[in-house]
Amino acid sequence: MRQPAWMDPELETLRDSARRFYETELLPHEERWGRQQVVDREVWYKAGAAGLLCPGIREEYGGGGGNFTHEIVIFSEQGRMLCPGLGNSLHSGIVAHYIQNFATEEQKREWLPRMASGELVGGLAMTEPGTGSDLQSIRTTARREGDEYVINGAKTYITNGSTANLICLVVKTDPEQGARGISIVVVETDKVQGFRRGRTLAKVGLHSQDTAELFFDDMRVPCANLLGPQEGQGFRQLMKELGRERVITAAMSLACMERAIDETLQFTANRKVFGQSLMQMQNTRFKLAECETKAALAGAFIDQCVAKLLQGKLDNASASMAKWWVTDACGQVVDECVQLHGGAGYMLEYPIARLYQNVRIHRILAGTNEIMKELIARDLEQRVV
Repeated sequence: MRQPAWMDPELETLRDSARRFYETELLPHEERWGRQQVVDREVWYKAGAAGLLCPGIREEYGGGGGNFTHEIVIFSEQGRMLCPGLGNSLHSGIVAHYIQNFATEEQKREWLPRMASGELVGGLAMTEPGTGSDLQSIRTTARREGDEYVINGAKTYITNGSTANLICLVVKTDPEQGARGISIVVVETDKVQGFRRGRTLAKVGLHSQDTAELFFDDMRVPCANLLGPQEGQGFRQLMKELGRERVITAAMSLACMERAIDETLQFTANRKVFGQSLMQMQNTRFKLAECETKAALAGAFIDQCVAKLLQGKLDNASASMAKWWVTDACGQVVDECVQLHGGAGYMLEYPIARLYQNVRIHRILAGTNEIMKELIARDLEQRVV
């Protein structure tokens, strides 16, 4: 397995610790969680006790005091080990950073320590039944009434949706203002009325990770739960954090690519065809050489993005390039590896088949790859004099 340029002994120790936790606390339950479409609630507390929640959040707020590399190690190892049920990359990698970066000091001290312990599970509610990547078209509204927002609308495809009790909810506080009318309101679901969870949705892959519909019927939330100093900051906040989410998605795709290649190397070395191992056949060797090259290129690009992010210099175009290219390459690699497994590749008892199910969503998560290309093209347009 390739070592990232930023890997050091501390991070290797963290990776080993995370792997042991996944082997003990996640993998034995994945099949059962897949049937119930959600992990047991107690595993969030166990992950918190193991130091796997909020590793990149400052220690003064209960986090691990690490940086983006600590998060990538934890999230990537979970993807590599095929135990996706714990939606930690969203909880710790996305939602916790919205709180740390945009919340008031009082809000940070109220919410972040409880996220780090697993008491609060984070969710981010953007997508609506009729609106996907076009955030300016959302219809969920938040109307001021005294010192409360009255919120109406619906969200769908929400990761951690049937479990989350701290949700960053994207709303229109001024429907006439387009992007400038978007705000984020933080909802503690255990403290409000008018909040309903809909179906936990059956998916092609990631069966153990809960994805749900959410409904808001005259839901009242304190205006003090607005994220940021004033209304209308939501779109800017989302744009600032989406780069991080896109690099996380790319890194997890790389981990899945590497696992797919490792599985296929073992399978083709042991599979006999016409008196020789499948690995000895030229087509197999060439296909695996292509897969390994794509993984190496993906790793180098991600290393570059991680370095920029740590320096606060990651631009949206680079994050978009990494997200679309790596997730696309991941789909190609996993598909080739399924083919090299033959009929076994379609059987869920083999890890490659589960990878095939799980990685398809990566080209849709964090903005579809088509949207990524549009964002890159807009950046190119700025070069035209």
